[in-house]
Amino acid sequence: MGRLRETGAGSVQDWLGTRFGRTGNACYNLVVALRLLSEVFANLLVVGLIFAAALPELGIAREVSIVAVALFGLAYSAWGGLSAALRTDVVQMLIFLVVFAAAFTALITTPGFDLGAVVTSTGTSGSWNGQVLLLVALLQVFSYPLHDPVMMDRGFLADRATTRASFLHAFWISFLCIVGFGFFGIEAALRGAAYESELLGTWAEMFPAWVWVALMVSLLVSALSTLDSALASAARLTVDELHLAPRTLTGGRMVMAAFMLGGTALTLWGNQSLFDAVAVSGTASLFLAPVLVTGLILGRVVPLWSYIVSFLAAMLGAFAYFARDWPILADLLPGGHKYETLLFLCVVVLITGFVATLLGARATRASQVV
Repeated sequence: MGRLRETGAGSVQDWLGTRFGRTGNACYNLVVALRLLSEVFANLLVVGLIFAAALPELGIAREVSIVAVALFGLAYSAWGGLSAALRTDVVQMLIFLVVFAAAFTALITTPGFDLGAVVTSTGTSGSWNGQVLLLVALLQVFSYPLHDPVMMDRGFLADRATTRASFLHAFWISFLCIVGFGFFGIEAALRGAAYESELLGTWAEMFPAWVWVALMVSLLVSALSTLDSALASAARLTVDELHLAPRTLTGGRMVMAAFMLGGTALTLWGNQSLFDAVAVSGTASLFLAPVLVTGLILGRVVPLWSYIVSFLAAMLGAFAYFARDWPILADLLPGGHKYETLLFLCVVVLITGFVATLLGARATRASQVV
């Protein structure tokens, strides 16, 4: 982000638009829109999992909670916009950190907790799959944040020093939280919980009742906060970048309603995996890595055709992962765990993108010399 701001860009779209015109922005905005829709889907899915675990005797708890939270989140976002989202983020983070510290303390002081068993556990999917997923994360670490509209929108709001400090502090805080939550998941797996579907229920057995309730409330607040931020970014994207709605309160609220409706529909009908939502979005964003490494870091001129090739490769990779069980794609993709399929697709997308951008930059440089 610092390099982008050094060029005078006020957003990722500014930088891409200067170099690739409307086509460049259209490709990026499509991926951002998909990311925002997946954010709504993923957080409403978390809401459904929370209430399904809290009220297992109520068969429609999941569906009712999703619709109720969607309506509440939309009302709050439509009322306050980005300023309300910023306030909510501060509050939810403070609540989360307090509850997380209490829950982590309760976990490690629980009789029978074995730190060695947690650290050396291979997980429910095995150590190899964990290593594969780590490789995927390393491949996506450059491009993934750049298609996060919430992070990018806020990164361009503050001055550069504040933004840099915020990102650095967010790194170590989120790292500790991820490791801590990893302890929760590993301990649940050691007690026999299945991935996602039984995780929250197992936590109810692991923690005292008050800790479990506080943890569920903090997760619910975090989901609402992320929904709020996603809707605010969706309004900015559609109004300021795509110009598909008037730049008025009514226009922004209509966009928020459309994204919430779409995310809710996906949650109530369709894929129920949080991982798949993140994987598809992350794979689609991979086209940014070759373009930015070659054009921004190396300072080469990347032609439009190279950009389009990189974009199409990423979109095809994302679609292939989403539809990996279709017979025609299942025959083409390598067998094995879905993490291995994702790693294969990420490698293919990145190789295609870097070949296209480097060849394009080389050809452009040669033509300029001539």
